[in-house]
Amino acid sequence: MTFAPPRPRAALALAVLLSLAGCALAPPKLQHPALRDDVPLAGLQSPTRAGWPAADWWCGYGDPQLDGLMATALQQSPDLAQAQSRVRTAEQSVKLAAAQAGLSINGSAQVTRQRLSEHGLMPPQLLGFTWYNQADLDVQFEYDFDWWGKKRAAIESALDQAHAAEAQRSAAALTIQNAVADTYFGWLADEARLALTRQALSVQQRLLQIAELRVRQGVDLPDTVQEARSRVASVEQAQTALEGSARIRKVALAALLGVAPAQLPALSPRPLPATSGALPDDARLDLIARRPDIAASRWQVEAALKQTDVARAQFLPDFSITAMAGLSSTNQGTPALFGGGSSGDLGHLFSAGSRVFGITPALHLPIFEGGRLKAAYGISRAQLDDAVAQYDATVFHAAREVASQALAAEQLATNRQQQQRQVDADERLVANAQARLRRGVRDAREGLAAQAQWLQQQDQAIALHAQALSTDLALIKALGGGYRMPADTASATSPSPNLSRSPRP
Repeated sequence: MTFAPPRPRAALALAVLLSLAGCALAPPKLQHPALRDDVPLAGLQSPTRAGWPAADWWCGYGDPQLDGLMATALQQSPDLAQAQSRVRTAEQSVKLAAAQAGLSINGSAQVTRQRLSEHGLMPPQLLGFTWYNQADLDVQFEYDFDWWGKKRAAIESALDQAHAAEAQRSAAALTIQNAVADTYFGWLADEARLALTRQALSVQQRLLQIAELRVRQGVDLPDTVQEARSRVASVEQAQTALEGSARIRKVALAALLGVAPAQLPALSPRPLPATSGALPDDARLDLIARRPDIAASRWQVEAALKQTDVARAQFLPDFSITAMAGLSSTNQGTPALFGGGSSGDLGHLFSAGSRVFGITPALHLPIFEGGRLKAAYGISRAQLDDAVAQYDATVFHAAREVASQALAAEQLATNRQQQQRQVDADERLVANAQARLRRGVRDAREGLAAQAQWLQQQDQAIALHAQALSTDLALIKALGGGYRMPADTASATSPSPNLSRSPRP
């Protein structure tokens, strides 16, 4: 409904009256929801480390091959490119919301030539002409007064969505980085276990040769040969499985990097790096600031809260001013641009008498909308509740993930210590058996059997080492992988009492 009263005092009085009426009908402004500022990690006895993971945390493993894989993945990964496109879309949404606020200027120019009906209300016989020409040239100015902050809230909501998209891009990058490192270390473990398996196969083949010789000489029963052949087949089966696993991991690496398997950089086996498996001492208090998924959920809450302000402002009066300035001229006959003579010339369009001006103050107020505004506001409230619930769920999931990975790392450290004691014991058995063989006390079978057992224990130690590395990577990811909310996002909008615009620096 639009009012354009002729008297300024009456217009002002009416505007005040309708504004008060709109304020009475509008729902109350929502307060910021109370969100927790720490993560429930009580009860963990895991050892602590001095600092958090760095932004380039993979460099801490000291592996140039891994550094090169990460650089390629961050440049060419299709998943990361998709996340970056969402960031650009959100940034354009901010520009669109900002462009819809403030002053709007539009220009128009038109020329109309029309013939009058001889049987119409005004016959040409009375007017003295059959054709006439209309020319208009004007500029329109429109300004919408954002009394209730509707457009400002829309801009801030779009800005918060852009911040959320950027945090989600960081979460996607962290997922890719974690997957690349985990797959690469898995490949290194497969290669290390393959080297042990080849040694174990050589040992079992020598035992098979000794068994066949003893059976031919009638010293042992034929079953000893079958047992030796069974052990050889078991080791060969393990070797085939590890070779297939190594090939699969290289294909997975190529997919993560966004290249064909043939384009994957040449990789050389190397020892697995050491692990830390420890938590920062301030993990409970600072995890919210360092997890990109938590930061994204927090921005989503802020964006949803601003959308409730937009929906609430729809109940309130909206005041705007439209002004127009231009030139208008109507002439009979045919204008020069249509091939007519000077009698129909539109040269009067640019004369002082063709000037036109207008100003229209307008007040818009919803009177009867069939519950549409209440429904829209209810939707915004529900979306806010959903964003808060998702934030709480994300914090809970983060706490569970950090606790699970920290406990797993602690348990794996104990298992590795026990396994190392077993490896050391078997190594001493190998040395003793070889010493007895050199003295001629025992034959080669005892030393080969001890060596096979030692290789098996080493294989289990490497498997535990790879599992510990995978857990260490999962813990780095659970701790945010070096993510930190950029400082400039905090200054983009004003902070709120219970929900800061960005996590603590």
